[in-house]
Amino acid sequence: MISTLPQKFLLLGSGELGKEFVITAKRLGNYIVAVDRYANAPAMQVADEYEVISMLNGEDLEAVVQKHQPDFIIPEIEAIRTEKLLEFEQRGITVIPTAKATNFTMNRDRIRELAHTQLGIRTAKYAYAASLDELVKASQDIGFPNVVKPIMSSSGKGQSVVYQPDEVKIAWDYAIKNSRGDSQKVIIEEFIQFETEITLLTIKQWNTPTIFCPAIGHRQENGDYQESWQPATILNELLVKAQAIAQKVTDALGGTGIFGVEFFVTQDEVIFSELSPRPHDTGMVTLISQNLNEFELHLRAILGLPIPQIELLAPSASAVILANEYTDKISYVGVADALAEKDVDLRLFGKPDARPGRRMGVALAKGKNVEEAREKALKAANQVKIV
Repeated sequence: MISTLPQKFLLLGSGELGKEFVITAKRLGNYIVAVDRYANAPAMQVADEYEVISMLNGEDLEAVVQKHQPDFIIPEIEAIRTEKLLEFEQRGITVIPTAKATNFTMNRDRIRELAHTQLGIRTAKYAYAASLDELVKASQDIGFPNVVKPIMSSSGKGQSVVYQPDEVKIAWDYAIKNSRGDSQKVIIEEFIQFETEITLLTIKQWNTPTIFCPAIGHRQENGDYQESWQPATILNELLVKAQAIAQKVTDALGGTGIFGVEFFVTQDEVIFSELSPRPHDTGMVTLISQNLNEFELHLRAILGLPIPQIELLAPSASAVILANEYTDKISYVGVADALAEKDVDLRLFGKPDARPGRRMGVALAKGKNVEEAREKALKAANQVKIV
C-alpha cells in the first residue's frame, strides 16, 4: 500500500506515545483527530482536532467515526470497545494493525492463548481467575512466587509478584482496582527467573518483509517500565529465536505497523511474555538511539513508505520522570541541570495533572556504552522534579 498524503488518522488514546506519533504524522502533513477520556491529553495538544469520549462506549465511538470519516483508526490504549473496530474495518476503514490484532492484544488472555495454544510458543505457565477464590486455587496450582496481572490494564498497572499465600488477596485487590475496561478477571503466571527482559520492536510492512530494531533491554517495577536501554545484551542465537517468535505471532495477527514484543531471557532460552500492537513505552529510547525512531517506523509502515535502513546511532538509554504527589498545576524544575550534560535530552509530556507514580516525562541519553548511557539518563530523570 502506497498512500497519497495527507491522510486522516483517528487516534484512540492520546497519551505520551500518541503525542510522539502525532508529531511524526504532522511532519508529513497528515491530519490527526486525537481521542481520549479526558481533555487536554498530551496528543490532543498537538493534533488538529480532539474528542473527549469513553472509548468503551460503542455509540460514542460510532459518532466520532461518523463525524470525522478517518482513513485510518489507530488504537493507542487497551480500553476500547474492540467489537466496534471490527465493524469499522468491515466498512472499509483501515484499523492499525488490524481490528483482529487489536481485539486479541487488548486482553492478555487472548494473546496468551494465541501464542501458547494455537502457535505452540513457550510462555510462562498461566491460569485465569474471575474471583478471589479462583485466584487462591490457581496460586496453589502454579506455586509461589507468581505474578498476578489484570487481563486488561495500562502500562503494567495492577501487576504484582506474590511470594506467599497471605499476599494473594492484596494482589487480587490491586489488580482489580487497576483493571481497565469491563473485565473483572486476572491472569496468574509462573514467576520466571530471567536474566533480563527485552522488547523486540517488530515492524510489519504491507508488501515487504518484517524487520526488527536492535533489542531493547528494560527494567520494570510493579509491571511498569522505569528505564530502557539499547542495545540489550543477548546472545545472537537467542536473538534469532526471539525474532522468529515475534514474526510468528505478528504474522498470525496480520496487518501493518510496529509491534512491541516482550520476552524473558534466561541463560539458554527466550520466553514470550506480552505483545503490544503499537509503539511501546520502552521504545521511547529510540527517540535518541536510532536514525528512525519507533513512531517514524510505525508511520512509514502504515503509509507504505520505504524504510531503507534502521541504524543504531550509539548506546542509549531512557529513564522515566515520575510525579510524587497530586497536583493540577504542573511545573518542572531542574530542567536546565538535566540538559547541561552532553548527549542528554528530555521529553516532558504535558499531562494536565499529576499523582504519585504517574509518568510525566522521560530522560534520554547516549553514552560510550550502555552503562554510561543508563547512568546519564537516570541522573537526568532524578534532576527533574514536578512541583
